[in-house]
Amino acid sequence: MPEHDIIVIGASAGGVEALIMLTGTLPSNWTAAVFIVLHVPAQSPSLLPDILNRSGRLNVVNATDNADIEYGHIYVAPPDFHLLVEREHMRVVSGPRENRHRPAIDPLFRSAAAAYGPRVTGVILTGSLDDGTAGLQEIKRCGGLAIVQDPQNALFPSMPLSALANVQVDFTLPLAEIGPLLGRLSYESSGEESTITVDEEMKKELRLEQMNPALMHTNERRGKPSVYSCPDCGGVLWEIEDDSILRFRCRVGHAFSIESMFAGQSESVENALWVALKNLQENADFTRRLVQHARTHGHSMLAQRYETRLREVNKHIEVIANILKNSNQHESSVVEMDV
Repeated sequence: MPEHDIIVIGASAGGVEALIMLTGTLPSNWTAAVFIVLHVPAQSPSLLPDILNRSGRLNVVNATDNADIEYGHIYVAPPDFHLLVEREHMRVVSGPRENRHRPAIDPLFRSAAAAYGPRVTGVILTGSLDDGTAGLQEIKRCGGLAIVQDPQNALFPSMPLSALANVQVDFTLPLAEIGPLLGRLSYESSGEESTITVDEEMKKELRLEQMNPALMHTNERRGKPSVYSCPDCGGVLWEIEDDSILRFRCRVGHAFSIESMFAGQSESVENALWVALKNLQENADFTRRLVQHARTHGHSMLAQRYETRLREVNKHIEVIANILKNSNQHESSVVEMDV
């Protein structure tokens, strides 16, 4: 019987240090294939393979589209591309962002579960918000194993805490113990692969992640239409409820967990407030010009009317400026608490 030889790992904030430690503990005679997603900005240079090659004994490379899977190698999702696992090969695609990230963890986990079922082991490491939780649940549903870094041992515990709250995790361990465990599991039987059950709804999501044109032109979506709009494109969001996990996906494929949806909506609101502040300031400047023009030409009553309007506009400016100021102070306090 096959072993647990497909390892998928997701990390976000604090992830570089965690991945250095984890990959450094993997044995040189490793017989599994490892796939890693680390949240990185789209414009970042792809330095993670070089960093991990210096710390471990295995060959670490950026994943390339349609490349064959070689066991004993570590594949890293390049910046601004999702990494997906298919049978015997991998895909690197510029699909819609998921949980406001590309690469995102959930697409990797979901695709690996669909392709290899019980042979997959999913690992959630340090990170903010909750990317990876839904994908880890799919791995468990298809017969795979779930490992989560102990939140007390994680620099940013949000991702591990989310996974533990929503998924029946097999192992919760300090970071230093995860690598040796993966080494042991890779030699244990994973059971018959015939137990893989991939429903049609999951297949639709996988096709959306690859921007399948046939699916994008239909209304066939997992879940049901909601009253909410996509923070990225403004389209209708479909509401998907998997056991205890609630998430959303729009017509073109943007996907959101609860935490990423909240973050996306908050960002949209803030952007709208900045636009409103800019427009009000321009309106105030224009009204001052009208006051000056009316005074210059002796139209005192008209000038008073413009001054009344100016006072109202300045009140609106003060209200919005205070909202933005308080919002930014709250964001700073949240960051400090996470650190």
